[in-house]
Amino acid sequence: MNRRPKKKLARGSTLTEFAFMLPLIVMVMFGVIDFGRALYTYHFVSDAAREASRWASVRGNRCDRGLPACPAGPADVQNYVATIVPPGIDATPHSLSVTAAWMPASGNPASCVGALNNPGCAVQVQINYNFKFILPFLPNSTYAMRSTSEMIISQ
Repeated sequence: MNRRPKKKLARGSTLTEFAFMLPLIVMVMFGVIDFGRALYTYHFVSDAAREASRWASVRGNRCDRGLPACPAGPADVQNYVATIVPPGIDATPHSLSVTAAWMPASGNPASCVGALNNPGCAVQVQINYNFKFILPFLPNSTYAMRSTSEMIISQ
């Protein structure tokens, strides 16, 4: 009876299993990286809306004229957001859009007297971003992210 050792029978199985698993491992690894980029972008959109609404809330009708862009308008808010865009975020107009609006404060329309950018009124900043996934096997490679922030004008 001629028996071969088990080691010789399983000689190519490890390489074959590795060849089957490698594409799956690489896809999972790049998926984690891509979803990490998406989370990074989502945090930017959320934080930028808060920062821009705060920036505009201290640049109302009665702000200190020593501040740049005082009083702030929609174009000033867009320019401010363009200055805080971190690396890795596409700041082109087709990807990133910023909308600023001044209105009476939510729940208290009588608080806004005179112009809409007077103290007591509210400024609302909405940021939309079209995030593009790198992974080719996702059905829709663009995901719209949106964040809105509203603050009461203090000056």
